[in-house]
Amino acid sequence: MKRILAMVLLVGAAAIPLRADILEQILVKVNGDIFTKTELEQRQVQALRQRNLPYDAKDLQSNDATLKKALLEVTPEILVNSIDQMLLLQRGRELGYKLSDDQFKQILENIKKENKIDTDAQFQQALDQEGLTMEQFRHQIEQQLIINRVQQVEVMPKLSISEEEAKRYYDAHKEDFTTESTVTLREILIDVPALKPGQINVAAEDEAKAKAEAIRARVVGGEDFAKVAGEVSDAPSKANGGLIGPIKTTDIDPNFLKLLEPMKVGDVTEPIRTGRGYQILKLESETKGELQPFDKARDLVADKVYAEKQRVEMTKYLEKLRDQAIIEWKNEDLKKMYDDYLTSHKVAPEELPSHRG
Repeated sequence: MKRILAMVLLVGAAAIPLRADILEQILVKVNGDIFTKTELEQRQVQALRQRNLPYDAKDLQSNDATLKKALLEVTPEILVNSIDQMLLLQRGRELGYKLSDDQFKQILENIKKENKIDTDAQFQQALDQEGLTMEQFRHQIEQQLIINRVQQVEVMPKLSISEEEAKRYYDAHKEDFTTESTVTLREILIDVPALKPGQINVAAEDEAKAKAEAIRARVVGGEDFAKVAGEVSDAPSKANGGLIGPIKTTDIDPNFLKLLEPMKVGDVTEPIRTGRGYQILKLESETKGELQPFDKARDLVADKVYAEKQRVEMTKYLEKLRDQAIIEWKNEDLKKMYDDYLTSHKVAPEELPSHRG
């Protein structure tokens, strides 16, 4: 059923649920709409589970140190996102946006088709598994549609990108358009039997080292490294002729990288003592990092510039909605979390777009 909810994940648990006779502890009012303790707890549980922390709402008042730390980390963003969604929904309703019966019917048909659901009964069963009624599901779909529509009408038209902006971004972020250097290696490992910490089996050590040196002499003398690895290596890679990689050089330990830097393709190292035994490496191939020309990277540059401008413009738009809103807090601790988060995520002047296109 997770795929069924894909269209509403941007609102998801942060949607304003339908409420009837349930009296709730109100945490904040936003232009008269309420955000309650239960709604906050639902979002907190969801955020914790995304961090693989299996807490339920009943656990939220415990003195568990890990839980308290996690809640302090996730709650400020939850508060901001929830209030922002309320403001976007209110703006959309001011503009008259809503979900028609025909639109909802078409969305349902698309979801059923995508998920290979043939009957209304099967769809209802899927909703039941998610703890949703059809009315709640429609409510979430409508909220997502309204928010998307507000963004399309009031934010997206400001996101044109000029050639000058794209080139300026490219010049300032060339590392984003440079392919990474890689190396492909082959290895042969000769195990040294493990003993208790602090103990050394001198005979086994000497035997393994001598064996490794003899094997290196074979491959340096012309025998095929992959064939020899398949015959004598104690590493799992022996099944692939000792092949390892390609590996990004940025993922390699700096000390090990220094060992590889002077090597040319085809070179073979001396036996290297590792935690398991003696390892012999051959540099099979390498690729050097290369900057893509602007013309080839143009589409990727445009995507990155667009995403950044969208983030900035959306932040500015939400700041405007917040400034115009009447936000009445009933909990000062949560208000402080909210205010501190907004202060730390405010759009800096240098981030403001300098060209509208």
